[in-house]
Amino acid sequence: MTTISDRALNRALLERQLLLRRHDDPARNAIEHLVGMQAQAPRAPYVALWSRLEHFHPDELAGLVTRREVVRMPLMRATIHLVTAQDASVLRPIVHPALTRSFQSSPFGRALRGIDLDQVIAAGRLLLTTPLTRAELAHELSRRWPDYDPLSLAYAVTSLLPVVQVPPRGTWGKQSPATWIAVAALLKESAPGDGGTLDSVILRYLEAFGPATARDIATWSGLSGIGTVLESLRPRLRTFHNEKGNELFDVDGAPLPDPDTPAPPRFLPEYDNVLLSHANRSRVIEGNRKPPLAAGSGATMGTLLIDGFMRAIWKVDKSEDRATLFIDPFAVLAPTDADAVTQEGSRLLEFLAPQGERHVTIRQPQGSG
Repeated sequence: MTTISDRALNRALLERQLLLRRHDDPARNAIEHLVGMQAQAPRAPYVALWSRLEHFHPDELAGLVTRREVVRMPLMRATIHLVTAQDASVLRPIVHPALTRSFQSSPFGRALRGIDLDQVIAAGRLLLTTPLTRAELAHELSRRWPDYDPLSLAYAVTSLLPVVQVPPRGTWGKQSPATWIAVAALLKESAPGDGGTLDSVILRYLEAFGPATARDIATWSGLSGIGTVLESLRPRLRTFHNEKGNELFDVDGAPLPDPDTPAPPRFLPEYDNVLLSHANRSRVIEGNRKPPLAAGSGATMGTLLIDGFMRAIWKVDKSEDRATLFIDPFAVLAPTDADAVTQEGSRLLEFLAPQGERHVTIRQPQGSG
């Protein structure tokens, strides 16, 4: 069986994640190809798409969100993802076991032991025919179950009932609390998606993240039993070994670029699935580092890929008429890398701060001279 190096896996991941070169695709197509985008930070997907697409403008994604062509909802790993409306109907039933398991093991789930969760969900379904915040939902549910923690009741509904967050949450330039509505109420006209099976979702994952191990797919999805499904798919897949001897699965015809293919600098938001969707992250993160996972609205900090690997973090500080992009590499950047990072950073600032002065500052590690 062919062995594939971490560097070759890196270039395959970058190509499939639209990061080896920018693509001239609509944002909706990119979101669907990526099987959704990590979106706990509401504005993070805007930076993620800017790094992947030619001519991307935030109004394009904001329009999709406003028209409900894309929605924000709890999905893979029980985290908020931005997906197309069609994928909402495809993915939500498939990841339901992971969402249920995550809730049951959480403090909220433990606080509701002994309650009839089916009744709580049924009540939540009726309440969320109109948008409510979790606090509002908790208040309403506590009227019926006064002996239980109100917030835990609300989390039960938003975890176990298919729900989405409504605009203006997730639209560029606007801030609002997370407000929830039942999928059945929001997407009444959306037809169920095609190919809504775990088999088809695993194949889509491999197209966007592969080659990958069973553990990688389980890490991305939060689901168990992936190995059994892969065995049933084996006749349709090609296989490799990674440098540690683990078996990797892949779809036929998916790109495997030359490992020496140049990879330009790419700025990623604080949440990006390229960093989070494998059990073994060595294909993109060296030295067991962890990507920054800060709370907030997004589009102000993140990670920087240099030669395809996470080798710096970035942060934007804004005042009324000035924006500065600070870049903190983990090791001293070579002059050619520093020039390329500065140029790409200048473009990022044009996107994030189109008005006023803009400055890019690379803060080389202490002791670098």
